[in-house]
Amino acid sequence: MTRALLVIDVQQGLCEGEGAAWDCANVIVRINRVAAQARSIGVPVVFIQHEDVTELGHGSRAWQLADGLLAEPGDLRVRKTTPDSFLRTDLQALLAARGVSELIVCGMHSEFCVDTTTRRALALGYPVTLVADAHTSAGNAALTPQQVIAHHNATLTNIASFGPRVRVVPCDELVATPLH
Repeated sequence: MTRALLVIDVQQGLCEGEGAAWDCANVIVRINRVAAQARSIGVPVVFIQHEDVTELGHGSRAWQLADGLLAEPGDLRVRKTTPDSFLRTDLQALLAARGVSELIVCGMHSEFCVDTTTRRALALGYPVTLVADAHTSAGNAALTPQQVIAHHNATLTNIASFGPRVRVVPCDELVATPLH
């Protein structure tokens, strides 16, 4: 299987202020570890950035990759306007051009773009490795961020109807084994 790493919406506007996602700094450290290993063995790293007309305007400081997130010149970029990283983007074409058949997913927010993109990837036939401690949430009125993360780690692994499955692996375990 040829893999690619999707880093979803790890953007400055989601890491600061009142609505900041939980534990951004540590999540970014773990994402950087996974991305460094991916690059070292030729696994494509794809940074996906959400944009809208209110909070994450294209080119604004809030839209930029989060402080501390390490991107390299050879990394790929995808702009999106919905929680689905495949919808009305060139993500699927980028993956197909590189022969990608399996995805590693991390980023923000667990219950929105990470969840939606993971489910869409399954529907498109991609098995997914979700980095258990490298996705995060701001939480909501019903659940803390930690509960949202735990819920998605448990729920996404139980989806079998698409065929391909989600496997949830902590960062330390993932970087201790080859990604290819």
